[in-house]
Amino acid sequence: MIKLYSPKGVRTAAVGELSAQSWQNVLWVDLLDPSAEEIKAAEALEQLSLPTRNEAQEIEVSSRLYNENRTLFMTATIMVRAADPNPATSPVTFVYRPERLVTLRFDDAAPFKVFAARYERSPETFLTAQKVFLGLFDEIVDRIADILELVAADLNSLSTAIFASGSREPGFIDYNELLRRIGQNAARSTNARESLVSLRRVHGYFTETCGNLSAEQVDEHWRITGKDVIALADHANFVSSKVTFILDATLGLINSEQNTINSQQNRIIKLFSVLAVVLLPPTLIASIYGMNFQHMPELRWPWGYPFALVLMLISAVVPYLIFKYKRWL
Repeated sequence: MIKLYSPKGVRTAAVGELSAQSWQNVLWVDLLDPSAEEIKAAEALEQLSLPTRNEAQEIEVSSRLYNENRTLFMTATIMVRAADPNPATSPVTFVYRPERLVTLRFDDAAPFKVFAARYERSPETFLTAQKVFLGLFDEIVDRIADILELVAADLNSLSTAIFASGSREPGFIDYNELLRRIGQNAARSTNARESLVSLRRVHGYFTETCGNLSAEQVDEHWRITGKDVIALADHANFVSSKVTFILDATLGLINSEQNTINSQQNRIIKLFSVLAVVLLPPTLIASIYGMNFQHMPELRWPWGYPFALVLMLISAVVPYLIFKYKRWL
């Protein structure tokens, strides 16, 4: 899909509608997951060669930041689906000329939607390609800040659940859910750090080379945006370290509760083993006197029943005392 942004407004253009006339006064050309035909048409009108998706995903700085025919090619890694259970990143290429900005992206990232809505509401605010680029860059940085705030808030919630005061029975916490949330936050913070590193490179490259393309001065707001990127990078590092701390604490708590459960199970097994040993001799005596053979003189004794009871009691007490003496209880 191709969207053309000009001071007169925004419109979606099909390949057959693209011409040199339609390209006039366009400040921003947004290519969202374009087809091969759309890429060829845009390249013909701009007289340049856009990088492929594989080329945009290369990590070498020379492949991501370069100047070709007085046109700046800058590729950044942008967070996509950050609020979803499976956050990811996607490359976005900014092709900048003083008269026009071209963006090539393969995922519909939230900052582009927000900025496109801002542009449609007040196109007069963005009268140059640099102002469009600056506004879009700002929106991307703001989105990363929002995601880091979301991660920090969720980490605080996780910390409260893990380190809640008071005694708890084992199994009080759903550790599967806990670990799932920690993993998602780890992915978000990692993606934020990766995105901020690439944005910092794009920012530095643009502010250093933009002045060589034309007489247009670099907007002063770029300096403020650069400070925001640096501050967010430091905050992302802090959030990542907090994720690691909470993960270690959770694994330690799981191990501690597992040891508690194992200890309780061992005590229960030990108790049953002792009871089995203590009750075995009385059971044996009761079995002997319960056989009812004809020639059993004890069956005719007046004190035979009390004798059997006392014998069973002694046979149960003696093993118990031995266990206590050996400190097995």
